[in-house]
Amino acid sequence: MSLDVPTFDVLLRRATTRLQAVGSPSPRIDAEILLSYATGHDRTWLYTWGDRECPSWEQARFDALVAARAQGMPVAYLTGEREFWGLRLATSPETLIPRPDTETLVEAVLVRAQAAVGRLLDLGTGTGAIALAFASEKPNWQVIGADIRPAAVALATRNAQALKITNTQFVVSDWFSALGQSSQATTFDIIVSNPPYIAADDPHLRLGDVRFEPLSALVADADGMADLLHLIFTARAHLSQDGLLALEHGYTQAGNVRTALARAGFQNVESVQDVGGHERVTLGYL
Repeated sequence: MSLDVPTFDVLLRRATTRLQAVGSPSPRIDAEILLSYATGHDRTWLYTWGDRECPSWEQARFDALVAARAQGMPVAYLTGEREFWGLRLATSPETLIPRPDTETLVEAVLVRAQAAVGRLLDLGTGTGAIALAFASEKPNWQVIGADIRPAAVALATRNAQALKITNTQFVVSDWFSALGQSSQATTFDIIVSNPPYIAADDPHLRLGDVRFEPLSALVADADGMADLLHLIFTARAHLSQDGLLALEHGYTQAGNVRTALARAGFQNVESVQDVGGHERVTLGYL
């Protein structure tokens, strides 16, 4: 082993220390993901063969990625992908990065989607994460994802094609605008959304990965409630009888969302906690 050529283990230790020093919440995981991406070796290989020397060109690529991460650039944007619900999704700065908290929404809806066939609409679909996760579990359902941004719709479509999930369709639409008025062709058994729900003055917007994500997908008026309220009071025209509306929201917004759903005529309204114990998803039946 050459003294001047670092091993994979050494590179990981150096990168972990550097990322820890700048406040990365998961420095070791970040370093492993970036080294795997830079070298083409999966993380299991790195654990097994970490004492091997890393070629200089791979080291240079890895160093550049670590430097960008140290400046705050999200790992998902550096690698161009993120795993969600066991699915490997391409990501883009045009869309939010899929997060584990949102799997709470998928799980809550799957538990309640007992019919063998049906129609689900995912509003503000972004990468297509929610739509594709549901579609992968319910291949006999028709799943439509809508987003106001054409780039997001194109990305979600590519993700569906890469995953070979064929029961999905993605369309450009400002919420319900391109979906027509109530009819059998435009009503859904389930409508889901992870809309913008952060207040414009929320200090968290200046921290972590969200600094690099599109503000239009994060921030809503009325202290973050505007889009949630819009969806609650317009979804009725697009839901079938006994249809389900399920919304992700901030951990302090559950009470307001429950109240709005009840005022809009929804029944059996309840909130579901995420893995951190926060009320993250609220749903109700028409």
